[in-house]
Amino acid sequence: MPLDVAALRAQYRAAKTELLDQFQNSRATTASASRLLTSLARLVDSTLIALWESQAMPRGAALVAVGGYGRGELFPHSDVDVLLLLPVSPSIGGDESLAPSVERFITACWDIGLEIGSSVRSVEECGEEAQRDITVQTSLLESRCVCGSKARFDELQHTTFDQLDIPAFITAKMLEMRHRHTKYEDTPYALEPNCKESPGGLRDLQVVLWLARAARLGKNWHELAKNGLLTAFEARQLQRNEGTLKLIRTRLHQIAGRREDRLVFDLQTAVAESFGYTNTPALRASEALMRRYYWAAKAVTQLNQILILNIEERVQGSQDAPMRPINDRFLDRGGFLEIASDDLYQRDRHAILDTFVTLQNEKTLKGLSARTLRALYNARNVMDGAFRRDPINQSAFMAILCAEQGQTRAMRLLNQTSVLGRYLWVFRRIVGQMQHDLFHVYTVDQHILMVVRNVRRFFIPEHAHEYPFCTQLAAEWDKPWLLYVAALFHDVAKGRGGDHSVLGCVEVRRFCKTHSILGEDAKLIEFLVGEHLTMSRVAQKEDLSDPDVIQAFAKRVGTERSLTALYLLTVADIRGTSPKVWNAWKGKLLEDLYRLTLRALGGARPHMDAEIEARKQQARHSLALYSMPPGVEAPLWKTLDMSYFARHDAPDIAWHARMLWRHVETTTAIVSGRLSSVGEGLQVMVYAPDRPDLFARICGYFDRAGFNIQDARVHTSGSGYALDTFQILASDTLQYEGVHFREILALVENQLSEALASNRPLHEPTRGRLSRRVKSFPINPRISLRPDERAQRWLLSVSASDRSGLLYVIARTLARHHVTVQLAKVSTLGERVEDTFLVTGDVLRQDKLQLALETELLEALSS
Repeated sequence: MPLDVAALRAQYRAAKTELLDQFQNSRATTASASRLLTSLARLVDSTLIALWESQAMPRGAALVAVGGYGRGELFPHSDVDVLLLLPVSPSIGGDESLAPSVERFITACWDIGLEIGSSVRSVEECGEEAQRDITVQTSLLESRCVCGSKARFDELQHTTFDQLDIPAFITAKMLEMRHRHTKYEDTPYALEPNCKESPGGLRDLQVVLWLARAARLGKNWHELAKNGLLTAFEARQLQRNEGTLKLIRTRLHQIAGRREDRLVFDLQTAVAESFGYTNTPALRASEALMRRYYWAAKAVTQLNQILILNIEERVQGSQDAPMRPINDRFLDRGGFLEIASDDLYQRDRHAILDTFVTLQNEKTLKGLSARTLRALYNARNVMDGAFRRDPINQSAFMAILCAEQGQTRAMRLLNQTSVLGRYLWVFRRIVGQMQHDLFHVYTVDQHILMVVRNVRRFFIPEHAHEYPFCTQLAAEWDKPWLLYVAALFHDVAKGRGGDHSVLGCVEVRRFCKTHSILGEDAKLIEFLVGEHLTMSRVAQKEDLSDPDVIQAFAKRVGTERSLTALYLLTVADIRGTSPKVWNAWKGKLLEDLYRLTLRALGGARPHMDAEIEARKQQARHSLALYSMPPGVEAPLWKTLDMSYFARHDAPDIAWHARMLWRHVETTTAIVSGRLSSVGEGLQVMVYAPDRPDLFARICGYFDRAGFNIQDARVHTSGSGYALDTFQILASDTLQYEGVHFREILALVENQLSEALASNRPLHEPTRGRLSRRVKSFPINPRISLRPDERAQRWLLSVSASDRSGLLYVIARTLARHHVTVQLAKVSTLGERVEDTFLVTGDVLRQDKLQLALETELLEALSS
């Protein structure tokens, strides 16, 4: 009797819908997820068997499940991977009559609604393909027979294992895993992790079982424990954390309505609510979910490392290799630190931190052995309050910080093994804590460790090319460990509510007291934690050409030593937020602030007359190098006041003079561009008769042309001309591949000149596309408009989510109200902007008109 495909499709869909509905309406538990995955696989089994039997498949053929389906579990929207195992290949001299039945079967699978990934091979072809492709070999390791010839499937199993080169297989899978980890940022703590592929995800557990199967050491956690690769406690931990990851992935599939393994911002809240999490004043629902995920991923990372090292030792036979004694506690096992006895940490708690001290001191050691990692994993219960208060342990922790080298590796291992959070209880509170500030791309604990790493690099000559000025300052610094402590505590109080800098001071003061850090050292560390945001704020938001700004900052810093330490910590902190946040322009602003403040701390109030004269002399020297006649700069410089020379460096002053000496009284806009002298991008100079909408027209052009403005220096001369300099970068959507930069400059110069010659009304802003992250974690735009100390100009501060064309939106609104921009400081922090403008205009002196301007700005930023 022929099979009714339509009826089978309806039956399959109804059964699958019922299973998913039961799961959705059930409590979110690992057991319910496990039942669903098994039930979905069984449902597909029965459907495929019915199809197989209805299609009169050839005698001796078998239907084999591979991949996740081969493990006997299916996620709601995963592909169904199958192998049609034939006696002979129909494509290579075999029976061509097999092809139609195979094609009918595969077509029927799709007609039913099964999203199958199919391959058709003979046993011989499977063997050949497995030899060429490690992925095929891996899928065959965990295959199972769904229906058909059991003898054919057994032949496949024998062929697979007979051909398997176990050491080569392990090497290939380890290399594959390292590449995968690199692709996914090499951390389990990414803000949008892939719960299958990221470090600490389900794939890491599958790798362990693949290696164990290949080495004939077991097919599941129970068998691994039985063979001595796992303790009973570790097996329970693996099952629990694997269950958590499977539950999250199952919910993800169900909520997304498709195969989605990434915990993207758009879905985190919905998944969290499906677990029963709700927002609280202290914690968002999504943060609670992600913390649960991170703790599970961290445990998987630890156990994955332990098990893989154990498997490698078994395969290589190195567990019986001779070891070099280091001291009474530790041995050197082939370059890995090995504990002298399994119960070392249980009977001698001082040995826990001494593990990391020894690792730093023994320069030939590559890491910790499986036995050591396991012992640390099982010693967490002995790291209690008494452990933290023990003076010997406190001395050991300080020894790690004060060592000549190895702080970065030591801190990462301390965190990976959970020792850091057990010893510094305050650190444990921020492990796996997300940051929704639109520019941090790491959890708080990972950001802190990144900052520690960055500070450490200042003291390593091999990294001098990364931070030349920081390396120069670090070379003269006598106590690097002071900076390591400050880096370790600078964000440790995040997530509690209140000012984390103030709360962090309380925590680091307590640490210094218990670790015998006294006097000036303790004061400096507390100062750094409390002020770690100050230097960045002043450099990016305030006018560094104003002597009062420099004097106020110098007074706050107090000493050259504090200034140097704060500068080093600030650079390390910004570079540790996200690869996209730091750029050469920010680096220049910070370095300028450092040098100006250093001069002020030398005892002399910033003397702008002398500074300006020095800049003029340097500019004249630069002009002479271009064979410009003496005095060529005079016509332009006569029209410029002190503030121009205070805000521009000598190279920029010389460039302006060289471009404009013949055009001082031009009636049309002069536009000139060059490669940026600071980092990437271009510098564009505009010189034109001033008008209220000039700044807006320039920003409007850059918006339409696809450029992002990194910085704007706006100046109006005494003769009524605007002399503006912009630092710009091409946006991600702008492609200039294969185009020489001179062609780009010519394009900008011509198009911008034409745009400024036009008197057409300002165009409507383009609707900038918001990133997923901004959509998921929007911030309310904020503006502040207040007069400066002399009440002559106003300081406008804007904070909002970033989007393309945002600066033009602001400039256009200001132009509509006849407000002139005299200075613009543009700061982009990831996907948040913090822009500051110095503005003038009659409307600012009238409360009603000023309120209308602020209202329109907020509406423009919110739309």
